[in-house]
Amino acid sequence: MSWDWQVFCEDTLTREAIQGCFGKGGDITYLDWMLSAWGWTVSVSVLALALALVVGSLVGTLRTLQDRPMVVRLGNAWVELFRNIPLLVQIFLWYHVVPTLFPVMRGVSGFVLVVLALGFFTSARIAEQVRSGIQALPRGQRYAGMAMGFTTFQTYRYVLLPMAFRIIIPPLTSETMNIFKNSSVAFAVSVAELTMFAMQAQEETSRGIEVYLAVTGLYIVSAFAINRIMAFIEKRARVPGLIVAGGAGGGH
Repeated sequence: MSWDWQVFCEDTLTREAIQGCFGKGGDITYLDWMLSAWGWTVSVSVLALALALVVGSLVGTLRTLQDRPMVVRLGNAWVELFRNIPLLVQIFLWYHVVPTLFPVMRGVSGFVLVVLALGFFTSARIAEQVRSGIQALPRGQRYAGMAMGFTTFQTYRYVLLPMAFRIIIPPLTSETMNIFKNSSVAFAVSVAELTMFAMQAQEETSRGIEVYLAVTGLYIVSAFAINRIMAFIEKRARVPGLIVAGGAGGGH
């Protein structure tokens, strides 16, 4: 068995090797294609993560409002709905069913629909983490906000949420890495991300080992970069003794 990494320097149409491995004058090499697919993967993942953080933080916070049982039930329903349906099924629902039920969605691109599906799927998991983070805080932090005369919104905004997010940075790191890996299912609705590139390039070149190793390497690089960024954020945001205090003080 011989490996031929020169395949990435070949033109995708003529299969002729191009010097420098980057296409010029409209020519596209397999390396160009792979890097473009990586860009689509990063775009889907980052946008879905932003959506998941916003929605997940909101739903997770609403689930801790014990004086609003109906709101808590709605938050629980959101989590159970999006957490218990497989991601691939949700993508097909967004791509095939939602545009049929809501004609206004028919003009929405597959890229946006994948971002919505992946974002809402991940938001259910982040909501659970936010809820756990808030409930891990000592009761005294909520009482301190009340003693300051804060409204419920102000107590969450200035006291509870800033501390809760510091606690949940490690699981958020895992979710951020997962969202990059889960973006691979976007190939199912023809989003030109890394997995779709790998499948098509392998079929055209018959160099599956080289193609899949290169794609795997890009996923590893992405995951490592996320890990280092989140580790830096965790180090900068850490409050000494916070988790110990939370464990000693009990939830609310």
